[in-house]
Amino acid sequence: MSIPGIQKLRIGTYILKNLILQNQRFPLVLMLEPSFRCNLSCIGCGKIDYPNEILERRLSVAECIEAAEECGAPVVSIPGGEPLLLPDIHILVKELIARKRFVYLCTNALLIEKRISDFSPSPYLTFNVHIDGLPERHDGLANREGVFDLAVSAVRQLMSHGFRVTTNTTFFNGETPHTAARLFDYLTSLGIEGMTIAPAFSYDSASSERNFFLDRFGTTDLFRQAFEMGKGKSWRFNHSLLYLQFLAGKQQYACTPWGTPTRNIFGWQRPCYLIDDGYTGSYRELMATTNWDRYGAGKDPRCSDCMVHCGFEPTAVMDSIKNPFKTLRTYLRHLTATRLGFS
Repeated sequence: MSIPGIQKLRIGTYILKNLILQNQRFPLVLMLEPSFRCNLSCIGCGKIDYPNEILERRLSVAECIEAAEECGAPVVSIPGGEPLLLPDIHILVKELIARKRFVYLCTNALLIEKRISDFSPSPYLTFNVHIDGLPERHDGLANREGVFDLAVSAVRQLMSHGFRVTTNTTFFNGETPHTAARLFDYLTSLGIEGMTIAPAFSYDSASSERNFFLDRFGTTDLFRQAFEMGKGKSWRFNHSLLYLQFLAGKQQYACTPWGTPTRNIFGWQRPCYLIDDGYTGSYRELMATTNWDRYGAGKDPRCSDCMVHCGFEPTAVMDSIKNPFKTLRTYLRHLTATRLGFS
């Protein structure tokens, strides 16, 4: 897809090293949440409903670096909350880059104009801008008019300054294959590096909005039809091809929750970024004491409709590494399909 060669090489080397050492479970991406505070109140977000005393808490730069070192994942994704609200976020990013971590700074982009001078372009830094639909839909999901235009303006500003830029889109019930395809067309026209996409996950704290979430059938139907509309188009996704096929129902995967461990203000979240079954004080404790076998579709009802990349992209990546001939066949079929789509 569109992931740069240096990132593919370093992640591939990291995976092969762990396989040679016969490590059964190891992380690919650290989800690092220094704060839950945000400047938007988006539909479907379970973070902003915490009481103010929780929203005021944050991890220090030292705690974040300790988490990255302890975990050892080659990629660090910093969601939230809105990380650009943190006065020292640029210091954290600089420290992670110095340690050769690939940083994805997830942002709604409202503060890009104010904070852009705090950062320097680097192959290790990507601004991952949330755009959850075309203008009316994105603004509606964000509960604020004009944020789509601000996000697009920020994307252009970041690119003009030489930053790596991807977008992050969460699809909710009510999205159609046609509008999804139109969004892919538009985001591609901006010249971004790639698009991150996933169906929304129904957080427990978002229970009042459950009608906004897709079930597994709705997810595969949406992506299968949208990808078919991509015939002859040069859409670029920030995913493995096998994960995209999983979204369209063409691959069957189990979740790999340990592939994307989460560290936030409460500790290491068990078992994943999306489900809160308590916390541990260290990454080692998380890995050693979590009953990983109890989670996943068919095991835990909360997992039944989940197809989010934080759980399934690691599975798809591992499949591509362990089965290179399958990966090659899939890629060659995809080359034909780009006159095609994603069959």
